[in-house]
Amino acid sequence: MSQSSTNRLAAMEIFSAVVEQGSFSAAARACRLTPSAASKAITRLEQRLGTKLIHRSTRQMQLTAEGRWFYERCRHILSDLDEAERGASRTAEPTGHLRVTASLPVGHGFLMPIVSRFLAQYPGITLELSLTDQVVNLLAEHTDVAIRNGPLENSNLVARKLGETRMVIVGAPDYLEQHGMPVTIEKLRAHNRLGFSFSRHTTAWPLMVHGEHTELMPQGNLLVSDGETMRKLAVGGAGLARLTRFLVDDDIRQGRLVPVMEDHNPGDREEIHAVFLGQGRLMLGRVRAFLDFLYENVEINPVR
Repeated sequence: MSQSSTNRLAAMEIFSAVVEQGSFSAAARACRLTPSAASKAITRLEQRLGTKLIHRSTRQMQLTAEGRWFYERCRHILSDLDEAERGASRTAEPTGHLRVTASLPVGHGFLMPIVSRFLAQYPGITLELSLTDQVVNLLAEHTDVAIRNGPLENSNLVARKLGETRMVIVGAPDYLEQHGMPVTIEKLRAHNRLGFSFSRHTTAWPLMVHGEHTELMPQGNLLVSDGETMRKLAVGGAGLARLTRFLVDDDIRQGRLVPVMEDHNPGDREEIHAVFLGQGRLMLGRVRAFLDFLYENVEINPVR
């Protein structure tokens, strides 16, 4: 490999480190350079490319559109190089740090039971798992895979459907004994209907009345940030909640929650996808391994 090619790869490594570490000083430590040397390397890279990759200020740094595009290519090129070196040394097992985010219900319901098996199967991978119901920007948050509930927005992300689950309105037996079992829309309006405090694609509760679709907004004295918290509050008798069936299945079986308004349930389902950056040859080996493992081991029953 020529000196020029070596320098170009080194610049890619430094640039990728800056993006992934979030600062020049952290990237310099990771690359065993001084912050000044790392900064100069990026400046030379931008001069050679003839474009600005990073907007820098005393408080923060932000990738330009060209920087985001270049970063994605860099990480795939460097990943291919790593895989080539592992293949040459007969150690083709995926390795490296894998960042995954998921909603709390999906994390607790599907990921937690299989994480130990995944890590046992791929000992060279370290997994960083973040559970939040907020939508995470994969590129900005340096995340490899996000497990998302509900409809997906159009984006540059690639999605793999893992399954779908039915929605259900539920309430605790004590709450329903005190406030009554709603059997009509009018009765349902009088109940404390728990809502989410973050922006969702669909906030209204869809219902069927005499064969016609209608909607009822959640309206009550409590907003929560995630589905798991809402489930626990519903079990505690705080009000009615509309949640995915897989999240409340065990509570229903154990009698902690009771399905409500099932005769008016339109049968709508919430899809669950794994979304990620890159596909085919551009997909990182550890990302491919995780997605394949998910597809083979996560079971989401569509009729539940």
